[in-house]
Parts: sequence; C-alpha cells; structure tokens
Amino acid sequence: MKRRAVMFLFTAITFSFAFAAPVPPRSQLRPNEYTWHPQTSPQGPVLVVISLPEQQAYVYRNGFLIGRTTISSGRAGHRTPTGVFTVLEKQRKHYSNIYKGAAMPFMERLTWGGIALHGGQLPGYPDSHGCIRLPKEFSELLFGVTRVGTTVVVANESSDSALVTHPGPLMAMPARMKNLKLEKLSGLDFRWHPERAVTGPMSIVISEADRQVVVFRNGEPIGRARFEVQGTYPFPTAVFSYLGRENNQNRWLGAGRDAGETEKMLAALRSHIVVAPAFRYLAQSTLQPGDTLCVVPFPVLPRTNAASPVE
Repeated sequence: MKRRAVMFLFTAITFSFAFAAPVPPRSQLRPNEYTWHPQTSPQGPVLVVISLPEQQAYVYRNGFLIGRTTISSGRAGHRTPTGVFTVLEKQRKHYSNIYKGAAMPFMERLTWGGIALHGGQLPGYPDSHGCIRLPKEFSELLFGVTRVGTTVVVANESSDSALVTHPGPLMAMPARMKNLKLEKLSGLDFRWHPERAVTGPMSIVISEADRQVVVFRNGEPIGRARFEVQGTYPFPTAVFSYLGRENNQNRWLGAGRDAGETEKMLAALRSHIVVAPAFRYLAQSTLQPGDTLCVVPFPVLPRTNAASPVE
C-alpha cells in the first residue's frame, strides 16, 4: 500500500511537470508554466522577444505584453542563434527532417537552416538542438496570433518590459549633426520601395555590423539606408515597440531595460546615429502602433537570407 502511494505521488509529480500550466500574469514562472492575457491588447502587430539567459519568451501585441512563457533553447554544441528574425513559415503539424522525424507541433520557422519555435519538452534548462521549444499549449496560442512576417528577436540579455515616454526621433535630428560635414551627410545614400509590401507590421533594424538601417514590412525589406556614427558609440542589443502618439509625443515600450536606462539609450541613439534626413522622414512617417525598432551589433539579416538585399 505504501509503495502504491509512493508511485502515485511520483506519477502526480511527473504529470504536473510534463504538461504546461497557465498562471496569473505577474507570477514567477517555473518550467512549463506560462501566462496568457490577450485581452490586454486585443488587436495589432505582434512582437516576440526571446531571452536566452532567462529561458523565457515575451509576446507583445500593439506594444503591450500579452503573454510570457518558459522555453528550452539550444544546449551546448547546438546554440540557438541570436538576432532579429521574421517568421518565414508556419505549420500546425511538422516533423523534423533532421532528427528522425521528431514532432514539432505549431512550428514557426525562423531560418531555412532548421531553427524554429515549436511545442516540445521543457526540462528547465537549454536542451534543444537549436530550436526554441515552448509548452505545447502556449505554442498553439502563439501560433494563433502570429503570421508569416512577425518579428522575433532572440537576445542574450534580460527581456522584462518598461514603458518609456518622450523618446524623441528615431535617429539624429539636423541639430545634432553639427560635427558632421555637409558633403558627408549629402552622400548618405538610401533606398525606399514601400510598394513591395503595402501593409503589415513594420520593423526598423539598425545594424552596427552592416552600418545600415533596414526597414521590413510584413517580413519584406522595403528600405535601407547607410548611416554615419558620431563619436564613440558602443552598440547595444535593444528592442522598442511603438505605441503611437499621445499629446503630440511619441510613446514607446522598451524591452530589456528599465525606463531610465531605456531613455538614456534612445538619447544616445539620437546623438550618434545619423542617416539621410529624407530617409528618416520616410521611416518615421510610416510608423504605426505596434511597429518595432531594433538596435543590434550583428548583421541585420540571418545568413540564410543574406541573398535578399534591398536595392
């Protein structure tokens, strides 16, 4: 009888560990737990931020956090790549072509080289072959709010959110260009092709490695511009979600830092990054609530997409 009781207790513990469980929005998450409150922001573009150190994912819609979950990313030897990605393909039922037909339910592909979001086992630590595993129930919920073209940021730092107000322009205004020679400024080239994707969520990505700003809409590159850097500027990895204008002020949601640190980061960005004024105007005038601004030290596009420049 005692042995049966022990076996029942072991079974109960195993059952509770193996299956995902939703918890209240502000709860601390344990492996396989998640929060989901889509009513916080019922509609708008979606942004997914993956924090590898936290082993958590954050889902924003129209700039507001609507869900969090624990994850399991790539283990040693199979590290999950960091960067700014877009969802390339979605399949409710998918089986791995690489790992003996392993089930990958609610798969959302991030690279053509085999990295994806999908439902799977979460042991409480990085354990995948590079993919980002989610609790199966959460992967289905996420699948229902994303689309091909949704922006996914995989970061090597904390991803808690903070509301930031009055950040000012995205990039340097002419008053901050006094140390830049006019002939150098006039030589800042750019491309702008909004007809390639007339609707959908927009992401502006500023890449130190490429020395370029690239604008994506609905996953399609619609514009790019070369930029100059004034002074010494250590590029961070940062994500901001645009909430729109209120009382003639831009309102932003910063991912990864508190409000004070984020405001300093945006001020530094405005002071050091200079692009052609015409491009800055086009990018800012196209922004809609829920669009994102990403600052990254690495190349803009995953290597698998490097053959798709904006010209």
